[in-house]
Amino acid sequence: MGAGLLVQSLRALQNTSPGFSTKGVLATTVDFAAAGYNPQGIKGFQDELIDRLQALGGVESAAFARTAPFTYRSNSSAPIAVEGYETPPDQQLTADYNEIGPAYLATMGIPLVSGREFTRADNETAPLTAVINEFMAAQYWRGQDPVGRRFQVSGQWVQVAGVAKNSKYRNLTDPARPFFYIPMRQSIMGSNLQLRTSLRPETMAKALVREIHKLDTNLAPGEVITMQEQVDRTTAVQRAAVAMLAVFGGLALVLASIGLYGVMSNTVSQSTRELGLRMALGAETSDLLRRVLSQGLALTGGGILVGVAVAMVSTRLIVGLLYNVSARDPWAFAIASVSLVLASLAACFLPAWRAARTDPVRALRDC
Repeated sequence: MGAGLLVQSLRALQNTSPGFSTKGVLATTVDFAAAGYNPQGIKGFQDELIDRLQALGGVESAAFARTAPFTYRSNSSAPIAVEGYETPPDQQLTADYNEIGPAYLATMGIPLVSGREFTRADNETAPLTAVINEFMAAQYWRGQDPVGRRFQVSGQWVQVAGVAKNSKYRNLTDPARPFFYIPMRQSIMGSNLQLRTSLRPETMAKALVREIHKLDTNLAPGEVITMQEQVDRTTAVQRAAVAMLAVFGGLALVLASIGLYGVMSNTVSQSTRELGLRMALGAETSDLLRRVLSQGLALTGGGILVGVAVAMVSTRLIVGLLYNVSARDPWAFAIASVSLVLASLAACFLPAWRAARTDPVRALRDC
């Protein structure tokens, strides 16, 4: 039953949309800090590299960001104050945010609901601006269009330039929460590079190395992977738990079947005289077959009742690994019970068949 719950949970995770494109988008890093670049040097290098990459055939767009989604590096968080929104006296509003470059949202496939995305003009000389997510817009502006409105971030006023669809940032179980993006050129330069391309990761990696070395032979990109691979890595714990419980669950099912087969074989052997008498008195083969199978299913039914009672308590231990599935999900319990019944029928069939073929004359003579 635990294996069934985790399988359902993993399926629910895999069917959950992260809010961005997982196909056609590649992710990698360029470590500017290790090469000794200053912020101005990073900005110039990134602009030149983006222009070169977008000129390649098969590359639709490319963008840098400080933090890439579904990585082990968390986004920044800051206290905020929204103009026109009355904050309760005992509450401090906070929101997570990420510094992104021009065309990041388009590259990642995060749709804009209203407003605009950042451009290269959103630099240190331009007014501070931000793109907020739908959740933040709904929570603090309550049905009004927030584009052009202001909110404070760490004491600085920022104007809302656009509203983007909600997406997940840490993993697929990430709940919706207030989130905003600010231009990387107005804050901290990042080293995470995303590319929307039809090229395979190996092909793109070679092209990326070539273009980077044209600008600086001391720099090289990190691992180039698809965003789908990035997402899959965050479900490794759930997949490992499913594999482990599936193995143990399968082993338990096999042992239960072997045990039941042994019990029923022994029962049939000890009941040879009784079965012979029944045959001599006119019992049909189907009667004996049904009798032995019903004995086995009675044992199974008792075991299932005990097992369900234990599972109702023990499955609470894996609640932390479940997603959109109750620890007492009726489908998981029903499937596990049906599996046990089918395994029991298979285990009881051979003893039942042997009982049904009992020769009454020989059985009575031997006993």
